[in-house]
Amino acid sequence: MRLADRLRAALAVEHAEGTVLLVGEDVEGAPYRAPAAVLVAVTDRAHPGVILTQRTTTLRRHAGQIAFPGGRLDPEDDGPVSAALREAEEEIALPRALVEVIGTGDLYRTITGYEVTPVIGVVPPDLTLVPHEAEVADVFEVPLGFLLDHANQRRVSAEWQGQQRHYYEITWKERRIWGATAAMIVNLARRLQWTA
Repeated sequence: MRLADRLRAALAVEHAEGTVLLVGEDVEGAPYRAPAAVLVAVTDRAHPGVILTQRTTTLRRHAGQIAFPGGRLDPEDDGPVSAALREAEEEIALPRALVEVIGTGDLYRTITGYEVTPVIGVVPPDLTLVPHEAEVADVFEVPLGFLLDHANQRRVSAEWQGQQRHYYEITWKERRIWGATAAMIVNLARRLQWTA
């Protein structure tokens, strides 16, 4: 079965577990800011990977963090899919014409009030991706099976602004994937029930 068809079939299945929105614990009272979208770009290969970025250390927000390509919806965007494809093109030079959009994952509300729609798409392997110098320090690929394996997803906590906050963390090689990116991966893992 084609990877795109496998992902479509898996996304059509309802959750086996609850989502990881952590409502009431981490986002209660968070101000609503804007809708946003990210692209979960899955590489079409025998052992698929997911394209992630590491943000530059000079950014005002989320400096140095690992994230999916994405951002806020702009007025010219025709919804989350359009925004995710535009942002991926701007941030890592991923041509939108090469993305086979599969569907969307669960809406994720960040503690800063953004409502993020993960857009899942299949892309050809081994693309030449060019990071936007001001925003992206690095672009890399992590095996899909590794990200979706519950054994690699740790729930941890830390104090932030005087409150105990809970979040997910996934460590791949020297990379620390945490916060909203990790939570969206956990949501996706629960939805897909993926087996390698």
